Amino acid sequence: MTFLIVFSATFFGLFLAVPLFLGLLRTLGLYAIVEEGTCHVYVLFGKVLTVLDEPGFYFLLRHIGLAAPIVNWLGQRHVIDLRLDQTYLRSQPVNSEEGAPMGIGIWSEMTICDPVAYLFKNADPRGSLRANVSSATVRCLSNLRLANMLENRHAMSQTVRNEVSPKSRDWGYQLGSVYIRKVHFRDAGMIRQIEEKVVNRLRQVTSAIKQDGANQVSIITSTAEREAAIEFAKAAALRPRIVGQALQTIGHDREILAAMFEILEAQKLLEGGARITLIPPKYDLLPQLLAAHGGGTSEERRQPQT
Repeated sequence: MTFLIVFSATFFGLFLAVPLFLGLLRTLGLYAIVEEGTCHVYVLFGKVLTVLDEPGFYFLLRHIGLAAPIVNWLGQRHVIDLRLDQTYLRSQPVNSEEGAPMGIGIWSEMTICDPVAYLFKNADPRGSLRANVSSATVRCLSNLRLANMLENRHAMSQTVRNEVSPKSRDWGYQLGSVYIRKVHFRDAGMIRQIEEKVVNRLRQVTSAIKQDGANQVSIITSTAEREAAIEFAKAAALRPRIVGQALQTIGHDREILAAMFEILEAQKLLEGGARITLIPPKYDLLPQLLAAHGGGTSEERRQPQT
């Protein structure tokens, strides 16, 4: 029973009574807790009492004085977010020096540098800064050469930032980094013309590469054919000399020479396809009969003469 009583009292004290007590103290303005990345501005009767821009625990009686208990009731406490803000402006219309309608996409960082000026000098500092960046982009980047627009993005980003930053500090909303992320053509007809030119240029380059390859192949082929013709001509020129040297060597022996010519003569007769009738020797009457008959029959066989 004692354990349950102690447990209930502890639970009630830690989770209910203490938060309620601390909330009552904050409501009475005795202390305040400033979180990371935030700022508290206390205003009473149109007068700024204090600005708490550092994270931590603060006793308001020390910073505000006797007005701390009534500032939350009769005054105002503004909690401002000091974290970095980012924005992107798409397709800001500019014209190049050549008259081409271009669009520029610009990315920028923004942060609050003066909370009091942010609250009271401009009703919409963020919108005003966006409008200032847009107007500075159009004013500073118009009439530039098209090549510079497409290549020198860093220089253009610095130009826009230097034009905007002095004016934005007066509103308590400071411009940070500026970067031009995209430069594009806004005219659809011009985009189609550029695409057609690029496609035609690619086709020309492709055909030129193919023609150059075909020319190289033709050169290699003609060179190979010329070298082959030269070698065949050399071989054709050497053949008669080789044959003549062989015949000269054979001509030293007349029996071999006569046999060779007989073989060549018989080979020519066989290759010629002529009809040959072989007559045995010592038969004088048979040639006369064959001549009178008109030659041999188809059954006669070609036999070597003995």
